[in-house]
Amino acid sequence: MFSSDLHLTHDTIPVERIRYDEKGLVPAIVQDYLDGTILMMAWMNQQSLQKTLETGETWFWSRSRQELWHKGATSGHIQKVKTMRYDCDSDAILLGVEQIGDIACHTGERSCFHKVDGSIVPAPGDTLSQLFAVICERRDNPQQDSYTCKLLAGGDNKILKKIGEESAEVVMAFKDDDPDGIASEVADLLYHTLVALAHHKVDLKAVYQKLQQRRK
Repeated sequence: MFSSDLHLTHDTIPVERIRYDEKGLVPAIVQDYLDGTILMMAWMNQQSLQKTLETGETWFWSRSRQELWHKGATSGHIQKVKTMRYDCDSDAILLGVEQIGDIACHTGERSCFHKVDGSIVPAPGDTLSQLFAVICERRDNPQQDSYTCKLLAGGDNKILKKIGEESAEVVMAFKDDDPDGIASEVADLLYHTLVALAHHKVDLKAVYQKLQQRRK
């Protein structure tokens, strides 16, 4: 029985047809269902996969403890499964989840993949999310020569004026039927809209959630 919150890409995930390794395990990649950020990698066996399907929350197999574990059962950072896919060889699973608390790593980071050359860096999501993160960084740590910081310093008067200007330029680009111009002007409009979101402290993921609702 599948959770009502679980949206599968197949009518069912064939638990018994997944190609488990010689230890009965299959790698499971977990990503944010909204912005695609890779959150973690863990192992599943047939039992944990079945429990994931039944509960709509992620269950894995701990190789060190040799037991099932319910992700977030102790910390409260559970993962609500939104999508589930398996690859072309049926030997890897990809789960799209809503990460409660926005923390997947036991270190407190959003993603287990947060290190580059020993430094802690945010895990990359989609292009809009990465750009939004930069804009928020500029908001919280202003830089003198940053155009983004100058926009934010000008507040709504400056930001919304630019959104109005860019909206008109988008309309004209479409009217001219200029593919490169359309792409450029839409990019400008998206950028200035992200600045407005950051200024009003509205998370981009809230926008993604609204868009998800419109897919139905």
